[in-house]
Amino acid sequence: MFEHILLTVDGSGRSREMMNILLQLPSMQRTQITILHVIPMQATAEGVTEYRLAGEKILEKERSEIKLGANNSSVAILKEGEPKDIVCQVAEELKPDLLVMGSRGLGRLQSILNNSVSTYVFQLASVPMLLVKDDVYIKNIRNVMVALNDSASAQAALDEAIAVIAGVKDAAIFLVRVFKKKEESDPVVDRAIDKLKRLNIPYKLFLRTGNTAKEICKAVEESNTSLLVLGSPERRPSIAKGIPDLDRLLGASISDYVRVNASCPIILTRLNEI
Repeated sequence: MFEHILLTVDGSGRSREMMNILLQLPSMQRTQITILHVIPMQATAEGVTEYRLAGEKILEKERSEIKLGANNSSVAILKEGEPKDIVCQVAEELKPDLLVMGSRGLGRLQSILNNSVSTYVFQLASVPMLLVKDDVYIKNIRNVMVALNDSASAQAALDEAIAVIAGVKDAAIFLVRVFKKKEESDPVVDRAIDKLKRLNIPYKLFLRTGNTAKEICKAVEESNTSLLVLGSPERRPSIAKGIPDLDRLLGASISDYVRVNASCPIILTRLNEI
């Protein structure tokens, strides 16, 4: 059960559209939603007033168009400052079960040059994060794909997927496992299947060989996946948490490639494996 979701909005409607899809799920029937909009810091009082009025209108519109159930509730927060820093700060303070935000899907150097908020938060947030790219089609969630490997973060991704579809009739979990070369058997896959069988959750298995990130994206496309859940371990020491990982920002990580190229919304689960 998801008790609290932090929803960031900028007026585009993509994250709100995703939120309305999530609210159809049994696992979201008692969720409290905190709606956050951040206005940029301005040098003049006139500028602050103008942005604040615009921000209040955005929050009012977004809040009015979220389709709350009988047991859902929402609260709106307007903050002033650097958006990427504020989102991380609020997420750290509230520790929601899920952070939902839109993304332009910028990759590599573009993310740095365009000062991408979602990419920065993607790197530094310590809570599970659902990214909704501007160019993806948001579908009702009937299947969730999980990328498997032998890490604890991948196990956390499987648990997150199970939590998302809990109670959904005819829902299934798609398991994708990518090898460097063909394998006859794999304990990672066996353990995942055993867990799903114990929970009586239908599943489908996608075994691939080749480039991990590219094969995950191909499996998403071919299976018409509604939602992808990907584990991403946080390995940087606490002293470096205020500094984006340039290797990842430049596209060196699997999660960064998938974030940019997957054709569905993505939940990134973050687990400290130090």
